[in-house]
Amino acid sequence: MGQKTGIEWTESTWNPIRGCSRVSEGCRNCYAETVANRFKGPGEPYEGLIAKGGQWNGEVKLVEHKLDEPCRWSKPRMIFVNSMSDLFHENVDFETIHRVMLVMQKAQHHTFQVLTKRPERMLRFFKWWGGECERSFPEVMPNVWLGVSVEDQATADERIPLLLDTPAAVRWISAEPLLGPVDLSSLPYPCKVKGNIHWVVVGGESGRNARPMHPDWARSIRDQCQTAGVPFLFKQWGEWLPVLGQSEGVPIWGKKHSFEDGTFMGWVGKKDAGRSLDGRTWDQYPEAPQ
Repeated sequence: MGQKTGIEWTESTWNPIRGCSRVSEGCRNCYAETVANRFKGPGEPYEGLIAKGGQWNGEVKLVEHKLDEPCRWSKPRMIFVNSMSDLFHENVDFETIHRVMLVMQKAQHHTFQVLTKRPERMLRFFKWWGGECERSFPEVMPNVWLGVSVEDQATADERIPLLLDTPAAVRWISAEPLLGPVDLSSLPYPCKVKGNIHWVVVGGESGRNARPMHPDWARSIRDQCQTAGVPFLFKQWGEWLPVLGQSEGVPIWGKKHSFEDGTFMGWVGKKDAGRSLDGRTWDQYPEAPQ
């Protein structure tokens, strides 16, 4: 983690904060939790952050020597903020979030991609910064993209409206792991209105306990974005691939799943599943704000 990452939609990760806790079904097979479990021993980076059962225990900590890391990276890049945590976790106080935001404000040559499952706290923080604390508040930071992670219609209905009430130059949605269909047009601020949502990323779940993503869930969001003129990025299938058409020539490793409509999925592994949707790689990005 750091200057190089395998995450398809970014170039680097920056983790000034470590630790988290589960909030919804999309957290069940958290990849960050899996990584932290490998480095939780005495003297290791995630010591004290993992419970006996292997889950995040809700403790978070600021890593001081990581705080100004982006300022030391001279080459401009897209940076995913807190891939191993959530900047707006309830145990990260506003003063600490403010310190992290000031680094983003200072490192204007980078683009920072912030993703949260706690948009209600993100909105409260920006209200605090803009009015309750005695500090200068930049209404829109052009190099900071604010996004929410959703996995189904319920989390989309809950989180996206809060994102849309938050000041941001770019607002985006990460629908990963996508565990059910999402109709963005049903929201109070529908995605079909260009300007509300600027980017959508979709991906299936990966890892040994990954759940399959129905191909029509991904296609539906892609089609909604195409209709609205919103950039769409298909990150990955995950471990599963539709058996007919999409998986021709790809070996099925025994595990199989059938959806109620008869759509048949096979476990092929993340590498073989790839990230092609209907024969195309979708790698669209939002335009940089002027």
